[in-house]
Amino acid sequence: MILTTLAEADALSALEPGIAAGLDWLRAFDPALADSRHEIDGDDVFALVSTYDTGPATEKRFETHRVYLDLQYVAAGTERILHAPVDGLTVEAPYDAAKDIAFYAEPKASSSLLLRAGDLAVFHPADAHKPGCMAGGRDTVRKVVVKVRLRG
Repeated sequence: MILTTLAEADALSALEPGIAAGLDWLRAFDPALADSRHEIDGDDVFALVSTYDTGPATEKRFETHRVYLDLQYVAAGTERILHAPVDGLTVEAPYDAAKDIAFYAEPKASSSLLLRAGDLAVFHPADAHKPGCMAGGRDTVRKVVVKVRLRG
């Protein structure tokens, strides 16, 4: 897991092919763009734009992905994302290859990230994460999750 800002994210490009294209797309992001999936490099790199209200962490679930890493960028609003290493977590819903997602039961302990407008979090397959949690109160978040296919 990495937490940075979009303005300071250039070094991330060395982590995985496709990240540079995702960062370039985020830097050119038009906030008026519709909530939807947007192609960047076919199925290798794409953006999921969404607008939602944050909620209590008890209403959210920990998740991981195997095929893609997440670049989670908050364009507007504030949210808290909980995270924990996937090792040792109890699977709640088995991995769904069609959706590239597995869900986990609440761990005994997790860490919390506060993401505000301009912040960017990177989650790899070993990083279970629980997005969409409110930070002190409900907020409307405009978010872009860039999915980057892992080559390893």
